[in-house]
Amino acid sequence: MSQAILTDIEGTTTSLSFVHDVLFPYARKHLPAFIREHQHEAEVKALLDDLREQQQRYLNEGQIIDLLIYWVEEDRKDTVLKSLQGLLWRRGYESGDFTGHIYEDAARRLQQWHATGLQLAIFSSGSVAAQKLLFGYSDYGDLTPLFSHYFDTTTGAKREAGAYTRIAETMHQAPADILFLSDVIEELNAARAAGLQTTQLVREGQATGEHPVASTFDAIQVG
Repeated sequence: MSQAILTDIEGTTTSLSFVHDVLFPYARKHLPAFIREHQHEAEVKALLDDLREQQQRYLNEGQIIDLLIYWVEEDRKDTVLKSLQGLLWRRGYESGDFTGHIYEDAARRLQQWHATGLQLAIFSSGSVAAQKLLFGYSDYGDLTPLFSHYFDTTTGAKREAGAYTRIAETMHQAPADILFLSDVIEELNAARAAGLQTTQLVREGQATGEHPVASTFDAIQVG
């Protein structure tokens, strides 16, 4: 019997088009000015220092901006980039430039599951800050109280079983009691290797694998 549900965001609770057609272009447009204006502030400076250490060389302002824009365009799953995007998107959400897209069935079922006592958590390549913004400024209001935990790539890669083992430990759940929802087969395979239950969301014609499939949250079997 499932005691907890761990869900991905892109393609699962949220349209891929929202991420790629709204969030990424917003970050690309505003990132250069954001770096120039805020590079000496503690939070941003620490991230840029991490980037320089990661690249093992000194990068000036222009080189940093060029590298980050390149990563945005190729959707690089880099922790520094995701953290900077999260800071940028916070400005967009707070100013009302956009709201976080959540599928209606996902918002409704997450609320129902929470009401029945299921523990809910998020695992996304986007930073924890970005996750909280998306659900905090969602099309259906503030959904952040539904979730007990938020996990990003600082916990581990989504295609590696070890990340799911660590998540289960943090959630104080046996892996077999957690149902993981994602649209990506490789992530589902990793979760299954760690002992989690799995269901693949197939909303936009993705290929399916050896996992239970659901086209909406209404079709997910929680048991």
